[in-house]
Amino acid sequence: MLASAEMLVAPSLASAQQPSARAFIEAIYKPYLEKAYSGQNYDEPGRFFAPDLARAMKADATAAARRREVPLLNGDPFVCAQDWEIGRLAVSVSTAGAKTTGVVTFDMMGKPRRVTLDLVQTPAGWRIADIACSNDPTSLRALYKLRP
Repeated sequence: MLASAEMLVAPSLASAQQPSARAFIEAIYKPYLEKAYSGQNYDEPGRFFAPDLARAMKADATAAARRREVPLLNGDPFVCAQDWEIGRLAVSVSTAGAKTTGVVTFDMMGKPRRVTLDLVQTPAGWRIADIACSNDPTSLRALYKLRP
Protein backbone atom coordinates (compact mmCIF):
# COMPACT_ATOMS: atom_id res chain seq x y z
CA MET A 1 0.00 0.00 0.00
CA LEU A 2 2.71 2.49 0.93
CA ALA A 3 4.51 2.05 -2.39
CA SER A 4 1.36 2.84 -4.39
CA ALA A 5 0.65 5.91 -2.23
CA GLU A 6 4.19 7.18 -2.86
CA MET A 7 3.71 6.69 -6.59
CA LEU A 8 0.56 8.80 -6.48
CA VAL A 9 2.24 11.61 -4.54
CA ALA A 10 5.51 11.77 -6.49
CA PRO A 11 4.12 13.12 -9.80
CA SER A 12 2.19 15.89 -8.08
CA LEU A 13 5.28 16.93 -6.11
CA ALA A 14 7.33 17.05 -9.31
CA SER A 15 4.68 19.20 -10.98
CA ALA A 16 4.53 21.57 -8.03
CA GLN A 17 8.28 22.17 -8.25
CA GLN A 18 8.27 23.09 -11.95
CA PRO A 19 7.64 26.71 -12.88
CA SER A 20 4.44 27.72 -14.61
CA ALA A 21 4.45 28.34 -18.36
CA ARG A 22 4.37 32.08 -17.68
CA ALA A 23 7.29 31.89 -15.23
CA PHE A 24 9.27 29.84 -17.77
CA ILE A 25 8.79 32.51 -20.44
CA GLU A 26 9.42 35.42 -18.08
CA ALA A 27 12.71 33.84 -16.96
CA ILE A 28 13.84 33.70 -20.60
CA TYR A 29 12.86 37.27 -21.46
CA LYS A 30 13.54 39.31 -18.31
CA PRO A 31 17.34 39.48 -18.84
CA TYR A 32 16.79 41.07 -22.28
CA LEU A 33 15.64 44.25 -20.54
CA GLU A 34 19.23 44.83 -19.38
CA LYS A 35 21.12 46.89 -21.95
CA ALA A 36 24.35 44.88 -21.67
CA TYR A 37 22.65 41.48 -21.98
CA SER A 38 24.16 39.41 -24.81
CA GLY A 39 21.32 36.89 -25.19
CA GLN A 40 20.56 33.36 -24.08
CA ASN A 41 23.22 30.68 -24.45
CA TYR A 42 22.18 28.10 -27.08
CA ASP A 43 25.02 25.64 -26.43
CA GLU A 44 22.41 23.44 -24.73
CA PRO A 45 19.14 24.15 -26.60
CA GLY A 46 17.35 21.49 -24.53
CA ARG A 47 17.16 24.06 -21.70
CA PHE A 48 14.58 25.97 -23.73
CA PHE A 49 13.32 23.87 -26.63
CA ALA A 50 11.31 20.67 -27.10
CA PRO A 51 13.56 17.63 -27.58
CA ASP A 52 13.09 17.27 -31.36
CA LEU A 53 13.70 20.97 -31.97
CA ALA A 54 16.70 21.02 -29.62
CA ARG A 55 18.24 18.05 -31.47
CA ALA A 56 17.76 19.74 -34.85
CA MET A 57 19.30 22.98 -33.58
CA LYS A 58 22.28 21.20 -32.03
CA ALA A 59 22.88 19.04 -35.13
CA ASP A 60 22.75 22.08 -37.42
CA ALA A 61 25.10 24.13 -35.22
CA THR A 62 27.58 21.24 -35.05
CA ALA A 63 27.47 20.64 -38.81
CA ALA A 64 27.83 24.36 -39.57
CA ALA A 65 30.82 24.66 -37.23
CA ARG A 66 32.45 21.67 -38.91
CA ARG A 67 31.94 23.34 -42.34
CA ARG A 68 32.99 26.72 -40.87
CA GLU A 69 29.67 28.21 -41.94
CA VAL A 70 26.87 30.08 -40.25
CA PRO A 71 24.10 27.82 -38.87
CA LEU A 72 20.49 28.12 -40.03
CA LEU A 73 19.64 30.06 -36.87
CA ASN A 74 21.51 33.30 -37.50
CA GLY A 75 20.12 35.50 -34.75
CA ASP A 76 18.32 35.29 -31.45
CA PRO A 77 14.98 33.48 -31.81
CA PHE A 78 13.57 35.08 -28.65
CA VAL A 79 13.81 38.60 -30.04
CA CYS A 80 13.97 37.69 -33.74
CA ALA A 81 17.06 39.76 -34.38
CA GLN A 82 20.84 39.80 -34.26
CA ASP A 83 20.91 43.05 -32.29
CA TRP A 84 18.33 44.32 -29.86
CA GLU A 85 17.29 46.90 -27.37
CA ILE A 86 13.92 46.03 -25.95
CA GLY A 87 11.46 47.75 -23.65
CA ARG A 88 7.84 47.50 -22.52
CA LEU A 89 7.95 43.72 -22.17
CA ALA A 90 4.64 41.90 -21.64
CA VAL A 91 3.97 38.15 -21.40
CA SER A 92 0.64 36.37 -21.67
CA VAL A 93 -0.13 32.65 -21.70
CA SER A 94 -3.29 30.89 -22.83
CA THR A 95 -4.34 27.28 -22.95
CA ALA A 96 -6.92 25.89 -25.34
CA GLY A 97 -7.39 22.16 -24.98
CA ALA A 98 -3.95 20.56 -25.02
CA LYS A 99 -2.26 23.58 -26.62
CA THR A 100 -0.46 26.17 -24.49
CA THR A 101 0.67 29.36 -26.21
CA GLY A 102 2.75 32.21 -24.90
CA VAL A 103 2.67 35.64 -26.48
CA VAL A 104 5.48 38.06 -25.76
CA THR A 105 5.20 41.66 -26.86
CA PHE A 106 7.87 44.31 -26.55
CA ASP A 107 9.24 47.38 -28.23
CA MET A 108 12.31 46.63 -30.33
CA MET A 109 14.30 49.80 -30.79
CA GLY A 110 11.05 51.75 -30.58
CA LYS A 111 8.95 49.48 -32.84
CA PRO A 112 6.39 46.95 -31.57
CA ARG A 113 7.25 43.28 -31.89
CA ARG A 114 5.23 40.15 -31.10
CA VAL A 115 6.65 36.67 -30.55
CA THR A 116 4.38 33.63 -30.27
CA LEU A 117 5.71 30.55 -28.50
CA ASP A 118 4.01 27.16 -28.72
CA LEU A 119 4.79 25.36 -25.47
CA VAL A 120 4.86 21.71 -24.47
CA GLN A 121 5.14 20.16 -21.04
CA THR A 122 8.07 17.71 -20.83
CA PRO A 123 9.49 15.71 -17.91
CA ALA A 124 12.06 18.53 -17.60
CA GLY A 125 9.31 21.20 -17.47
CA TRP A 126 7.96 23.62 -20.05
CA ARG A 127 9.79 23.76 -23.36
CA ILE A 128 9.25 25.65 -26.61
CA ALA A 129 7.94 23.58 -29.52
CA ASP A 130 7.94 26.52 -31.95
CA ILE A 131 8.51 30.27 -32.17
CA ALA A 132 6.95 32.64 -34.68
CA CYS A 133 7.84 36.31 -34.92
CA SER A 134 5.73 39.17 -36.21
CA ASN A 135 8.64 40.36 -38.36
CA ASP A 136 9.51 36.97 -39.93
CA PRO A 137 7.07 34.60 -41.64
CA THR A 138 9.28 31.52 -41.01
CA SER A 139 8.80 29.80 -37.67
CA LEU A 140 11.69 28.03 -35.96
CA ARG A 141 10.22 24.57 -36.73
CA ALA A 142 9.84 25.56 -40.38
CA LEU A 143 13.46 26.76 -40.47
CA TYR A 144 14.58 23.26 -39.45
CA LYS A 145 11.92 21.60 -41.63
CA LEU A 146 10.28 19.85 -38.67
CA ARG A 147 6.64 18.85 -38.68
CA PRO A 148 4.31 20.81 -36.42
